[in-house]
Amino acid sequence: QVQLVESGGGLVQAGGSLRLSCAASGSRFSINVMGWYRQAPGKQRELVAVIRRGGSTNYVDSVKGRFTISGDVAKSAVYLQMNSLKPEDTAVYYCSAKNILGLDYWGQGTQVTVSS
Repeated sequence: QVQLVESGGGLVQAGGSLRLSCAASGSRFSINVMGWYRQAPGKQRELVAVIRRGGSTNYVDSVKGRFTISGDVAKSAVYLQMNSLKPEDTAVYYCSAKNILGLDYWGQGTQVTVSS
């Protein structure tokens, strides 16, 4: 089992920045991908960014150039630096981890609210 704990959400004005953190505990040795998802009210959960054990990353188009995912998957710590935030970035952000067997784990979520 893997437990994920997020921190760093909050309320910020448009154009501001926030940094989310996620730390994993438990059977961390088998994790090979970590990422961030978000879910806005009335919408489906969407992938924001992922980072793999080798360090490669991917982003959803809407955050490219504004958000940066970083961290060390081997150490089970991942961060999301969010700059130039927009009201449409408002959502609950979830940390995720996938292990080598393809099992997904989720954090409890942290609220990010961007005011206009």
